[in-house]
Amino acid sequence: MTADEFLAWSASWGEGERYELVDGIPVRLQAERIAHAMVKLSIAIEMRRALRAAERSTCHAFIDGVSVRIAEDTLREPDVLVHCGPFDPNSKIADNPVVLVEVVSPSSATTDRERKLIDYFAIPSVRHYLVVLIPDRRVIHYERAIEGGGFQVRIAGSADELSLDPPGIRLAVAEFFADLPEDAGSGEA
Repeated sequence: MTADEFLAWSASWGEGERYELVDGIPVRLQAERIAHAMVKLSIAIEMRRALRAAERSTCHAFIDGVSVRIAEDTLREPDVLVHCGPFDPNSKIADNPVVLVEVVSPSSATTDRERKLIDYFAIPSVRHYLVVLIPDRRVIHYERAIEGGGFQVRIAGSADELSLDPPGIRLAVAEFFADLPEDAGSGEA
């Protein structure tokens, strides 16, 4: 199925079902643990705070439900994304994502660290991919190199701050995990 066929097909679902399109095949997304949902929301709030503080009025943070186009037959739905530039508020696809975030679940760890890394950096506008590890309270930050291709990798802990440019924002990693109990994140998806 193509991305356009997938979007037409997805318009017929009921609420509560979520899918990505991977190599032309709809793949149902797994239900999330509460810790996953809490971290995802905290990241989106921290992204919005940072965008406002940096006065980046043309950039917006979106939580899951908004897809990015990898190829004609692949649409992914990151947990959080930052889109910069004009957008259609009625669209299901962010055309100019700059930052993409996945909160890792035990069932998604390999896909998030391998396949999605490749997929997300296939999008020319993507500069940053954050892989968030709940049990470790760490973030793996992949940043597209400006020259020479490839990317740089950094690991940030709760005491660290991430600097993402573009869009020119600073994020407090501790805020991603601020509402979680200490023992959160050790269970399965």
